[in-house]
Amino acid sequence: MERDTLVKVEDLSVTYHTRIGPVSAVDHVSFEIQKGEILGLVGESGCGKSTLGKALMRLIEPPAEISSGHIIFDGEDIMQYDEEKMRDFRGRRTSMIFQDPMTSLNPMQRVDDHLVEAIQVHEPKTKREKALERTTVLIERLGIGLNRLGSYPHQLSGGMRQRVMTGLGLVLNAELIIADEATTSLDVIVEAKLADQLREIRDEFGVTLLMITHNIALVAEMADRVAVMYAGHVVEMGDIYTVFEKPLHPYTQGLLGSVPSIELNDRDELFKMPGEPPNLTHPPTGCRFHPRCQHAMPICSRLEPDLLKTSSGSLVHCWLYQDHPEKTEKTLKV
Repeated sequence: MERDTLVKVEDLSVTYHTRIGPVSAVDHVSFEIQKGEILGLVGESGCGKSTLGKALMRLIEPPAEISSGHIIFDGEDIMQYDEEKMRDFRGRRTSMIFQDPMTSLNPMQRVDDHLVEAIQVHEPKTKREKALERTTVLIERLGIGLNRLGSYPHQLSGGMRQRVMTGLGLVLNAELIIADEATTSLDVIVEAKLADQLREIRDEFGVTLLMITHNIALVAEMADRVAVMYAGHVVEMGDIYTVFEKPLHPYTQGLLGSVPSIELNDRDELFKMPGEPPNLTHPPTGCRFHPRCQHAMPICSRLEPDLLKTSSGSLVHCWLYQDHPEKTEKTLKV
């Protein structure tokens, strides 16, 4: 089913200025998020996933900066917004569920105070009674008992705290919710319940979800499309079934090959990714994955490939699927 574009990211770069030099955490990334879809963003630690999520809300602070690019949200470039307009944009149009709700929620505020405050900050004319009424309806929808409205964060379980964070994202009818490792600290039962709830929320409220996670199995279960990040680049992106059934980029193949399966027998071994993630203060030339790639060719160390659409409809950032006069079949020994 064709959907309209909600977010269009063009040539986005985020740089951290450190004592040992600039670090390109997100490097000239371009992609789109469609209205009403669930997009999974996966990759190993340090690849730039969380930085990209924060950049979409312009939450990047010194010593980091958004050094280039545009973020087009429903036709408007939010990079042109002043800070006052951004404060209204955050919460009202987009919201984030952070990895650890215990550090994201104010320990001195009760559940109802968190939600009522979010409403009154963005809608100053709304009286507390009206805001509390909206909060009550939402809390019941999220499966939090009304007796919990007066609870403080430390009195709630991890799953309940994440539901409160989800409520903060929904209380102002945000169009995009960015879930940054929202299920990482939860056990598998609570994780499954939260995943079901997020899917129900998408279906009921029509929200768009960007799921940032290490959990490939969760993405396979929930997402409509998946984007794979490596060393600040999106290296593959496509429909969830296409990417998982026939991954194109060697890094995506390695990620999927390292996931345990109930179909493994005693003789099967999980794939072990060779090498280490690159130092982004001095990233490899050409394709950043080439030092770890089993299919590397001479061109891979010299030139960076484009992110191009293949015949399957997926986008892939790899010389295996692109033509160039310098390309040969001879592989590099790395």
